Amino acid sequence: MEVGASMAMQSRAPRVGAGAAGGRRSAFLGREKQARVGSLRVGAGSAGAAAVAVRARGTNPVAPLRCVRASRGSESLHNSVDEALLLKRKSEEVMFQLNGRCIYLVGMMGSGKSTVGKILAEVLGYSFFDSDKLVEQAVGMPSVAQIFKVHSEAFFRENESNVLRDLSSMQQLVVATGGGAVIRPINWNYMKKGLSVWLDVPLDALAKRIAQVGTASRPLLDQPSDDPYTAAFTKLSMLAEQRGEAYANADARVSLEEIAAKQGHGDVSKLTPTDIAIEALLQVGNFVNEHPTIHSQVGDLQVDSHSRRVQTL
Repeated sequence: MEVGASMAMQSRAPRVGAGAAGGRRSAFLGREKQARVGSLRVGAGSAGAAAVAVRARGTNPVAPLRCVRASRGSESLHNSVDEALLLKRKSEEVMFQLNGRCIYLVGMMGSGKSTVGKILAEVLGYSFFDSDKLVEQAVGMPSVAQIFKVHSEAFFRENESNVLRDLSSMQQLVVATGGGAVIRPINWNYMKKGLSVWLDVPLDALAKRIAQVGTASRPLLDQPSDDPYTAAFTKLSMLAEQRGEAYANADARVSLEEIAAKQGHGDVSKLTPTDIAIEALLQVGNFVNEHPTIHSQVGDLQVDSHSRRVQTL
């Protein structure tokens, strides 16, 4: 089975940094930092079924100042403002180092890639995409679970690779990848055009989150069980063993256990998404400083130092 995909994307031109332009590559022009996939077409089936044209909009990012802790006392509000200011300061330090490169978030299902990704996109002036959502819209189905059921996991993975391939030709995106995206080497070829960040969450915390919200949207975990936590933990442990080395390929690792330890407590559930986003920016900055020549060029793009605009050679 062959699945082809072509994508033209538009979003608001960011305030600083470089945007992709020229030819079939999409200019980042639009409104409210929303990104659109202009003509993502996927032909499915060995008989060469008609291509499905869809239009996908990037999710509105989460404003950092809205990331308030559960308690609404004055101390909580003060902490929230402090977090937002720190987040902004770290983003400004990292922004020019990124030079427009995309950020790909990898990690297990339920690790918070979409939530953290929206915060990073907002503060960096990037656009946000969820690769699972793009695959759903490309094949015309409402959920990954249905794609697995009607087609197969292999069909989903092929479409996932096509989406990542097309996203990799862009700049100034934060992309939340599916939990299993790391298992295909070709996907790493695409993600290495930008910077990859692993959100490393303890399995027991993941199992608790997933048990609370249910597994209907997670086809690899959706199995009848009298004890959702135990079932989720067992399956997650198996997946972690299979994917652990693949996740470690990421350029930067964000360990929730380490963040919690730095804050003086051992419960990662007390961390806010802003806490995690701040650590992600810190680790990205560390990686770029330690590897200044890695990923210094993105494809065939060259930065015009006067206009800060990326032009295709």
